[in-house]
Amino acid sequence: MTLRVCGVMAMGMLTVVEAEQVVEEWPHFLGPHLNATTKEGPLLKKWPEKGLTVLWEKETGDGYAAPILAEGRLYYFHRVGEKEVLECRKPETGELIWSYDYAVEYKDRYGFSPGPRGSAVVSEGKVYVAGVTAQLHCVTAEKGELVWKKELAVEYKVPQYFFGYGPTPVVSGDRLIVNVGGKGGEDGKGVSVAAFEKKTGKVLWEVEDKWGASYASPVVATIQGKVCALVIAAGESRPTHGGLLTIDVESGEVYDRFSWRAKVYESVLASSPLVVDDQLVFISDCYEKGGVLLEFDEDLSSQPLWMQREFGMHFMMPMVKDGHLYGFAGRNPPDTEFKCVNLKNGELTWTKDYRWKKEDGQIEGLFRASILQAGERYFALGEDGILVEVTLSPKGPELVQKTRLFTAREAWTLPTLHKGLLYVVQNTSDGELRKKARMICYDLRGK
Repeated sequence: MTLRVCGVMAMGMLTVVEAEQVVEEWPHFLGPHLNATTKEGPLLKKWPEKGLTVLWEKETGDGYAAPILAEGRLYYFHRVGEKEVLECRKPETGELIWSYDYAVEYKDRYGFSPGPRGSAVVSEGKVYVAGVTAQLHCVTAEKGELVWKKELAVEYKVPQYFFGYGPTPVVSGDRLIVNVGGKGGEDGKGVSVAAFEKKTGKVLWEVEDKWGASYASPVVATIQGKVCALVIAAGESRPTHGGLLTIDVESGEVYDRFSWRAKVYESVLASSPLVVDDQLVFISDCYEKGGVLLEFDEDLSSQPLWMQREFGMHFMMPMVKDGHLYGFAGRNPPDTEFKCVNLKNGELTWTKDYRWKKEDGQIEGLFRASILQAGERYFALGEDGILVEVTLSPKGPELVQKTRLFTAREAWTLPTLHKGLLYVVQNTSDGELRKKARMICYDLRGK
């Protein structure tokens, strides 16, 4: 939903029309358009020298979920102790309205967070969450009462995978589309993707495939006039396999299956597909293959237009502007750089290494940053707490302003913006400020 508000002030014989305010809900962690963009504005033009104003903050548990803003409320999904907890709060104050929880047993084999990777999804008075052990729950948005649930790991034999279960479901019409990642068949196949009726959890269709669940969340988009679920599927396998499944949202028919994954056993796919101009889709692998731009014909069959080894995203959603793609490409710090490629041919246009030397001689930077577009402005959150505003151009980026929000690793969650308030999750403890993991609400409202 987009809300436009115009303010009018009368000053004697002169009438001044204030800037039009645009507000969009954020019902999914990739935002209202499933591509990390929003039309929100106006926003604060110049940030205070002492940093952005904090309206409120709340300690959080474990996980990498994003705050979700929809239907006048904030929803946050995390792990507290031995339970996964869905909280509903007032967006302006952080005051708790209700919480829903259930027991969970999971320990990350690589030492990362034991909390959920996926975020809540809000649609028509219902909230959906899929936790790190593949427990799928639907509760009411009003009171947090259970409507239905599914033990995906039990029903579909979903394995733990490298970092637990990860993708966020996506809503299309009356259905909830889930990258299930089941492995029940003798031939290695299982239910890879399924659509459930939103209200009841009834199975509407299932897609069997040997490709399991990835860490990229599915998106729904219109491709060549047909509404499709674009699902990055992967899983844990030897040899590795995975790629993009293009599926009809109504019938579950698989239109296209494009393989794209590194041969590295412990590789994962975590960047969601990006749709450009209703017939182009960009997907990427940060381990060894990089990015590829697919073009779909009228039959929904895809062909790669170009491949670019140096433009592979780890988990972020790249931006599209002026016939180019912009993103933080690379697998790990310090090899991640801000890059631009030509959308027509995939040629690398420029590379920017956003690192700075601090007064004590230490190096800080953005590294695997996430980009959020709001109107014509672009904001990037670095993975240890630096927030910047940049301009994007094929000629190169320009740093508009910069501030440090906190000093803590694993700030991998895309920020959420709603009604001019910026919600950022600090996923680990801040050693300098001596503050535990928390969700922070910053005032970014403009005049």
